[in-house]
Amino acid sequence: MGLSETILIKLDDLAERHEELSVLLADAEVVADRERYATLSREYAELEPIIAAYRSLRSARLELDEATVLEADEDPGIRELAREDSARLRADLEAIEARLGTLLIPKDPDDERNVFLEVRAGTGGDEAAIFAGDLFRMYARYAEESGWTVGVLSQRPGEHGGYKEIIARVEGRRVYSRLKFESGAHRVQRVPETESQGRIHTSACTVAVLPEQDAIEALDIDRADIRVDTFRASGAGGQHVNKTDSAVRLTHLPSGIVVECQDERSQLKNRARAMGLLQAKLLDAARSEQRAEQAETRRLLVGSGDRSERIRTYNFPQGRVTDHRVGLTLYKLDEIIAGGLDDLIDPLAQEHQADQLKAVTGGASGA
Repeated sequence: MGLSETILIKLDDLAERHEELSVLLADAEVVADRERYATLSREYAELEPIIAAYRSLRSARLELDEATVLEADEDPGIRELAREDSARLRADLEAIEARLGTLLIPKDPDDERNVFLEVRAGTGGDEAAIFAGDLFRMYARYAEESGWTVGVLSQRPGEHGGYKEIIARVEGRRVYSRLKFESGAHRVQRVPETESQGRIHTSACTVAVLPEQDAIEALDIDRADIRVDTFRASGAGGQHVNKTDSAVRLTHLPSGIVVECQDERSQLKNRARAMGLLQAKLLDAARSEQRAEQAETRRLLVGSGDRSERIRTYNFPQGRVTDHRVGLTLYKLDEIIAGGLDDLIDPLAQEHQADQLKAVTGGASGA
């Protein structure tokens, strides 16, 4: 039991910084500088729970040292009380160390961001497109239950229902933190409506979840590298279909990345949304290069859409869903397809946190 020496040194440094911030926040010049005061206040607030837990750790360790000494006392009654205190304090220390480990896990800077959600049909023909429609509706229902809003940016309907491809923007609180584990290949096993002999088919779709980036953090995209095409919006008719060329397609010439948006009536709004999507795709491509050597994040990347590549399988005949990354199988497919994703997302988030905690503590103990 115990945190590594490296972690304890880091905690000492954080305690010194916390004390320094306390002094700075009482300085009249700092208080007068609103921007600096706000920045330092945020840092102080972020450190507060860590330092509180660290103080509890140090206090519990001192008490344990004292109890350990008393375990050798000549008085049997004192020895018994000391052993009881030692057992309690060791349990307290274990809980405090676990809490500190969690508090020290680096926050994902993208967790609070909105996302671009992309669902594409993979192998399986018409059935894959139908399944892509099922997946998108699943995410849309989950978003609705979470209080988020979903806006479709572009779509290519399948010939017999569903989508060959659909891209949407999901906006709300901590969207990326909940959906980031959905990226990858999703496999379905069921009897398609078009199957006359009742045979079970296996099809696949790919899902990509990209965090939307703030304009201030955007890559410096040379406008000369972007070809802009406008066209008339297409769809099922009604108020969302324009009679003017309001839809926008952007092609990033160096990378070949193409994005489009036709959701808004205004060409200006569509262009802004498309630029946001292009920005996210370019940033994702750059980050993917950096993550190439990190095996842990590789499992989150989208596969080719082949049936053999999958993060999750939806088996309709057996009513089960299996997430292959954490070996989780749930026999509540109808509930999940209806948007009940928390039972799948929570274990993935916990596994991710456990992996991060292991990386922070280095799997070492002592001190």
